[in-house]
Amino acid sequence: MVRYKTRQSSYQWLFSQRLLFLSVLISLSGCISPMALNRAVIAYDEAITDSVSQQLLVNIVRAHYRQPVHFTGVSNIAATYTFVANAGAAPALGGLAGATLMPVFGGSLAESPTISIVPIEGEEFTKRLLTPFPQSKLTLLLRQHFDVDMLLRMMAQEVRMIHPEQYGVHRNDPSDKNGYEMFRRVVLHFSAIQDHNQLYVEPLLLKHAWKIPSNSIAPDSFQSLQKEFIVHYHAEDDSYTLRKQIPGPVMITNYDPDTLPEAEREELNERARDWDVSDIAFDIRAGHYGGEWPMSGVFRLRSFHSILGFLGKSLGYEKGYHVEKDARTPPILNNENPDQTMEFVVSSLPSPDVDFSIRWKERYYAVNTIGPHARWNRDGFQLLFLLFQMTVTDLPRIGVPSITIAK
Repeated sequence: MVRYKTRQSSYQWLFSQRLLFLSVLISLSGCISPMALNRAVIAYDEAITDSVSQQLLVNIVRAHYRQPVHFTGVSNIAATYTFVANAGAAPALGGLAGATLMPVFGGSLAESPTISIVPIEGEEFTKRLLTPFPQSKLTLLLRQHFDVDMLLRMMAQEVRMIHPEQYGVHRNDPSDKNGYEMFRRVVLHFSAIQDHNQLYVEPLLLKHAWKIPSNSIAPDSFQSLQKEFIVHYHAEDDSYTLRKQIPGPVMITNYDPDTLPEAEREELNERARDWDVSDIAFDIRAGHYGGEWPMSGVFRLRSFHSILGFLGKSLGYEKGYHVEKDARTPPILNNENPDQTMEFVVSSLPSPDVDFSIRWKERYYAVNTIGPHARWNRDGFQLLFLLFQMTVTDLPRIGVPSITIAK
């Protein structure tokens, strides 16, 4: 009887241990799903970001060598994770073999990613690639507190001065020495005003008024008029005045445009009627911060393709160079006047000090992320990344889940 009880208790202990091991494996398999998901999301996100960054850099190099630019995108990722668990028991090594059982369990995790890669091409994307950026994109980035000098040096191809003392077109091109230096000095002046938080980027609010006799308004349309206009009745001549605010062109100023008299706002609006949607106007006036150098005119913006070409030229003999600010410009912050819009490192061996590099014809190219202008170059490349995202069209999606995890 004693032997029977001992054997029965061994079986009970073995059964309880197997239940314990099984519960551990079940909980372990439950934990592996979020772990796999977290790792997959971060890993794939990092891989896609690196891929886009390297494509931007390689297309700058292609533009330098006058090669066609081309982009490829990841349209879909289907990553399936399979977790297999097993458990058992085996006699212990040494001791009373056969009397003591030890647990044996294991598992495996298998990953099966399916990545869909498509070329970014076609008429729609090509048009977006070649179309100059509208002023709304520049103002959007300015309101995200990007440096105005960085934005204009990268996005603007020229400044057109209409002030009588400085009338002319000045190109943002180092090969045009006089034009380039004037462009840089104008941009530095804007930067100094922005550093003092006195740069305004606002649309002109134009107030239009119409006076009409009361008998010309049908009773059933009066309510709809009140939704769009401010209506004021004049009893002396039985008429109505309809007023409405209409947003005009966006302007960069060193004063609040709402403080201007209506006549001056109308004058600025009339001047802007001939400007293109890719032009952004500016008006720097005396009596306000930075008004020691009054100026007015427009910046004409580039397309994304032109931006790549401009940056590609800096890899050759058309590099930017130092331009000192105008004597009338207030002080600017340190490290906000680098020689080049974006500085690159070209070497025969990969540099360990840069964030990443690409290889092209036995040479390595990278954005210079060391030295006094490392922050400027990183911010410039981030800006280039955002401008590309504003240009690229939506990629076709495949009708499968992005990430699936199976157990």
